[in-house]
Amino acid sequence: MILVNNRKYETFKEGMTIQEVMDEMGYTYPRIVVKVNGKLIRKKDYTTTTLKKGDDVKMHHLLAGG
Repeated sequence: MILVNNRKYETFKEGMTIQEVMDEMGYTYPRIVVKVNGKLIRKKDYTTTTLKKGDDVKMHHLLAGG
């Protein structure tokens, strides 16, 4: 199991990529900031960065306003 935004992600399977988790959870916004264990992950690395049990993942949608 991993944590995604401080919630248990029960259907996690060892070796899933960030992109797979985002797809499964329905994250479709074009501007998302992702950190794994406090480390910023670049968008180009979402499909190659694999997660392991115990990881703490933060996914935040960037909003614009004025």
